[in-house]
Amino acid sequence: MARAWLCCYRSLRRFMEDDSNSLWYEERFTESLRYMCRVDTYIFSHKSRWQKIEILHTKVWGKVLFLDGKIQSAQIDEFIFHEALVHTPMFVHPAPHKVLVIGGGEGADLREILRHNTVDKVVMVDIDDELVYACKRYLPEWSCGAFDDPRVELHIDDGREWLTRCKDKFDVVIVDLTEPLEGGPSLKLFTREFYELVKSSLTPEGVAGRTYIRFRCRGGSTSQP
Repeated sequence: MARAWLCCYRSLRRFMEDDSNSLWYEERFTESLRYMCRVDTYIFSHKSRWQKIEILHTKVWGKVLFLDGKIQSAQIDEFIFHEALVHTPMFVHPAPHKVLVIGGGEGADLREILRHNTVDKVVMVDIDDELVYACKRYLPEWSCGAFDDPRVELHIDDGREWLTRCKDKFDVVIVDLTEPLEGGPSLKLFTREFYELVKSSLTPEGVAGRTYIRFRCRGGSTSQP
């Protein structure tokens, strides 16, 4: 389930059914409307310095990545999200050679970027090394070996701090972040100051693309500006 459809409340919970314990994923839209999906296998769970990482397998979505209890991407349709995020700015630029990815720990952005034969170098900056490790080990279908491509340069660092030190210029910058939750690792990257840094890292013809997050709330829906 792509991040564009994230809801304002989610939880993993034990639910009794047919006299047996089953693990369910619950997405609550309002007090009277919720969506639930049975979890087949709990593949991985770990609390990193930055967030809780959970990888599950469901009959409906296949493998699913959760961060802090919120769905990030699912095997059944992650390609829709990542193709739209990556190829839009990549095709807008006439010939992208150097690409920067801020976030994108699953490696799916790298996979899509490397489909472009003009690309000479991709720099990826993600704050959570344990997330990157978990995705490489348990979600290899997302990256399809992209982390091992010699054109890829991985930095485990705060994206904002890294940009303040970076002197390189990039043809395309892709910003693939989690939701800007209070206390979360992405909050300070949803600021004008951060996007001024992104702008300054672009070549004269450079193009930037970012995650679009839609929040569903009681009484309607709102989008980020």
